[in-house]
Amino acid sequence: MSQSLLRAACGLFVGLSLASCASGPASKSVEPSMFSNELRSEHRGSDDLLTAGLGLAGLRSMAPPAFADATAPTVDELRRRAMWGSWRGIADLAPGGGYGELFGSLQSVPGREYSAFARLPGAKQPHRVLAQVPDNFDTVKRCVLVAPASGSRGIYGAVSVAAAWGLPKGCAVVYTDKGAGSDYYDLDAQMGVRANGTVGALGDVDDLAFVPDAPVNAAGVAFKHAHSKDNPEADWGRHVKQAAEFALLALEQAYPQAAPFTFDNTRIIAVGISNGGGAVLRAAELEGDWLDAVVAGEPSIYSSGPGARALYDYTTEAALLMPCAQLHMGNLPQPPMTAALQAGAAVRCATLAAEGVISGATPAAQAQAAYDLMLSKGWTDASLRAGALSTGFDLWRAIAATYASAYGRYGVGEHPCGFNFAAQNPDFSPRAATAVERAAWISDGSGIPPGAGVGLLDSKVALPDLTYAGLKCLRGLWDGQGEDAKRVQAGIQATHAGLPRKGLPVMVVHGADDGLIPPAFSSAPYAAAAKAAGREVSYWKVQNVQHFDGFLGLPDYGSRYLPLLSYVYEALDRVQARLDNGTALPADAVIATTPRAGKPLTAENLAMPK
Repeated sequence: MSQSLLRAACGLFVGLSLASCASGPASKSVEPSMFSNELRSEHRGSDDLLTAGLGLAGLRSMAPPAFADATAPTVDELRRRAMWGSWRGIADLAPGGGYGELFGSLQSVPGREYSAFARLPGAKQPHRVLAQVPDNFDTVKRCVLVAPASGSRGIYGAVSVAAAWGLPKGCAVVYTDKGAGSDYYDLDAQMGVRANGTVGALGDVDDLAFVPDAPVNAAGVAFKHAHSKDNPEADWGRHVKQAAEFALLALEQAYPQAAPFTFDNTRIIAVGISNGGGAVLRAAELEGDWLDAVVAGEPSIYSSGPGARALYDYTTEAALLMPCAQLHMGNLPQPPMTAALQAGAAVRCATLAAEGVISGATPAAQAQAAYDLMLSKGWTDASLRAGALSTGFDLWRAIAATYASAYGRYGVGEHPCGFNFAAQNPDFSPRAATAVERAAWISDGSGIPPGAGVGLLDSKVALPDLTYAGLKCLRGLWDGQGEDAKRVQAGIQATHAGLPRKGLPVMVVHGADDGLIPPAFSSAPYAAAAKAAGREVSYWKVQNVQHFDGFLGLPDYGSRYLPLLSYVYEALDRVQARLDNGTALPADAVIATTPRAGKPLTAENLAMPK
């Protein structure tokens, strides 16, 4: 087949192996990559690629973009609302926070989108990929940013991380939900999310993004991260590479006159934060010269470096100990440490003392014992203080329940600690989801309930310490000896990271105050191991930066903490200079910043390295 006919055939995407479609030896995939259910759309005029036409004012709105029919929103309405949620969940757009002034861009960028389902060989479920090709794409200086979603977010989950930097510069951006995302499935109604984001019924449509392997009588809600049976985290790096492969195909569709697009003639930079940061570091270890540079912000990464700990280890530890430990601390950021939460934390102290985990005859002594114990485990005072957010929102339990299911490859109704997910009544009892709730899952869901009308059901809830029994069970999957523990531990081991490829420039940026993914357990060990092995890794640890830029709009958080995204964009500038001019990556640095204390952010606050 001629190259022109081959490219035309590959333009259909559906069911084709990228190894057959790609042009040039460097574009050939190490393993065949399959794409299906391809969709294309144009975004110009009152719509655009970066904000779906919302602009800064629309993104700042406290209310999400409305649906004309709440039970049946249009594709455009869902996309706009997903953009709104993805921006607000990651970036601080509040006045005085510096976004769009000191760093970042919200300019309108017209262009086209190409999306599809992608499936790794052997995977039970697909993951989403979506490429944004701006009209100003530079076909001479070809650039693609590959951006895996942070957390377990949906396909636009990294728009503020990658698109805000790349699209205005004429780079294409391609996203992956890396096997998680907000493609929830209603087990009661047997309905799920279609390729275009609308809801369809099993049997009536053939393009559902996620259909779980579930018992016939199963009830509640299933979602990919917990119920795919694929342990997606083990394949994060391969998800990133597959997204890059999809981007090359999308560019051939957008600019056939400039084809072929290959890894030889197109620059590929991978960038992500949090889980997305971990995903790009996993991509960095893959063989081949397909990837040109990596920027990882606050990465969730489990390495062999000194002090490294697995996410599941320190998450279950925090879920059990942190509420009590924080009672020993003053000046916690507010919200959400309310009087009710503090009362529950005192109960947790008593439970831990009764179980012999900590000592102390009084709540104050018990709280200090829990605090000291966490310090001995490698937590810092700064990470414990910022961790108040995760404690207050019960985030530790939600993460642990979902990841236990994923690591063990458990299906619906199989969770070893009895956790399930469903819509809930006011008394927290499960109920069937409504059509209005289902319709908004794709746009409003974070990929890990609770949220978007889906709650976490804990079968072990009991007085006096309501959540302790379930958390103790989750912890036992980390340090226990039973078959379920071995199954989960094997899944965790499959996520262990290797070293980045030799010669690959990598920048890692992490907030010193991160209370969700402490750098002492994640980025610092990774960077130390990589540098010891002679890899080209630059590591910035930034003081007065915690994990969630999206909460800096809250006055107390904004006065204490600075935005991580500003340093991620700066790191992208540095790797671009490295690739364009051969400029060396910056030296490792602990960046001494100055909190803005309620005043508008300035360059002096950020103290960006020269």
